[in-house]
This record gives sequence, C-alpha cells and structure tokens, in this order.
Amino acid sequence: MNQYLSGLMTETVNPNTIGIDECSTEEILRLINAEDACIPGAVASEIPNLTQAVDLAYGALKGGGHMFYVGCGTSGRLGVLDASECPPTYGVDPELVQGYIAGGDEALRRAVEGSEDDAEAGARLVRDLGITSQDVLVGITASGAAPYVLGATTEAKRQGAVCIAVVNNHGSKLEGLCDVTVAPVPGPEVIMGSTRMKAGTAQKMVLNMLSTSVMVKLGKVYNNLMVDLQASNQKLYDRSLRIICSTTDATPETAQEYLDRAGGSVKTAIMMLKTGLDREAAQRMLEQNEGRLKWAIDACCRQSGV
Repeated sequence: MNQYLSGLMTETVNPNTIGIDECSTEEILRLINAEDACIPGAVASEIPNLTQAVDLAYGALKGGGHMFYVGCGTSGRLGVLDASECPPTYGVDPELVQGYIAGGDEALRRAVEGSEDDAEAGARLVRDLGITSQDVLVGITASGAAPYVLGATTEAKRQGAVCIAVVNNHGSKLEGLCDVTVAPVPGPEVIMGSTRMKAGTAQKMVLNMLSTSVMVKLGKVYNNLMVDLQASNQKLYDRSLRIICSTTDATPETAQEYLDRAGGSVKTAIMMLKTGLDREAAQRMLEQNEGRLKWAIDACCRQSGV
C-alpha cells in the first residue's frame, strides 16, 4: 500500500457520510449539499496564493507567453474546459490558454487506463509543445502526486517556465516543484476518494478565478462586460448588441450598425461610439493602450481636451 496516498485528505473516510447507503434520497442529497458547503471557505483561504498565481500567469501572458493546463481524469477535463472557453468569452487566440489531459482527447470521454502513471508522457508533452521560459504551466491534480503531472511540471521547470500547482492536499509532491501552490482542502469526499466531487468543484472554482482574473488584467473586460467576446452564435451576437447598448446608450439599430462597421468587434464599436473615431483610428488607440477600453477612451478624451 502506498503510504503517501493513504495519508492524503482526499483519501480519508468521511465520518459525516458513513451510512449514506442507508439514507433516503433526500437524506443523500442533504449530506452531499452539506459537504459541498465546505468548498467556498477552502478556496477563500487560498486567495493569497491564488493572487500570486494570477500575477505570475498575467506576467507570462502579457510578455508573449502561453498558459498550459495539465491534468489527469477530472482535473484534466476541468483544465481543458477552462481553456476551451477562453476564446469565445474573451476573444483570445486558442493558443493562448491550452488544456491537456493524460491519455489525450480520448480521455475526455472515457478513462485511458494507466495514462496518469506515465511521467515520461507528461515530460514528452512539454517538449512537444515547445514550452519555454516565457510560458506558465498549471499542474492540476487532487492528490498532488499524479506522475503524468509531476513529469510535465519537472520538464516545464527544466525549461524555465513558471509552474503553478492546483491541488487538494497540503504538502504534496507537486508543491515542491512549483513556484506557487494553490491548495484548497475541503475535507474528505462524500464517497471516499471520489475527487470528482468536492476536490473537483474546488478546482473548477480556482480555475475560474485564475483565468478570469488574468483576462481582466489583460484588458478583456470593460466594467464587468466581456467586450472581447466572439459573436459565434445568435446568443452571443445578441449579447454583443446589448453590451454596446448598455455602455453607449445607443439604440439596437445603431449598435448593430456600429458592430458591422467595427468588423464584429464589440470593443471597437464602443470605442467608435464613445469617441467619434473611425474604425482604424479606434483600433489604433486601443492598441496604444494595451487593448484596455477605459484607458483608450480616457486617452482620447485627454487628447481632445474633454
């Protein structure tokens, strides 16, 4: 028996849910819900570490690097999910934030046996991706000991990349390899070892906070609006129009006109409406202000003496 694994909080029997197999449906649900209530506090306690992680990731991406999520099982799927939602939400290149799971894309739907135990496969992934000192790798593993993630992190560190751990146990093996560790520990799982539950939920919260905070700092948000979204379907096109209307007091018809004139860019359309600039001048002003809409509007107002 592996002494390291047997000592993990995520492998501990939860005394609060012993006898769950004898409970009624409502009792089962209330037990699960009560345990889930422990998760936000566990995440909140890690905000100081998460702050460091966000600043490191932001620095890497602002400097031209990329962020890579690497995980196994549930952890890997959560990383792929978070990465895949960045382009439509924030209009970033799909290469900017990437997610990888042990066993490859097949493992997104079904378990690929033994893949998480292959440390060399993790190291090979880092080499194949060409991860460098400009990049940041986020290793996600509830136990903090998945060999695939350890292998990837060791190789990324060798290449000089920033390494961040997202784990659910303190003092994990991964922690010693990383620049910063975010370790929300919400206690034993409802079903012993089922880390897709509390641990997985905590990881999802952490990844939401990490990627969202980085995108805010990169200027992808105006107030709390996703002004760099890609209107790839009717819902998002409608949202684009509502964002333009709410920030400029334009009518829906005017919003649609300017969105078309801006080539589908919500940010450019707002810039044009608020400053009177044409498309090229608005885009140039945005580029000069790191893509930050508020900065660009303020700079235009200063130039015009408003």
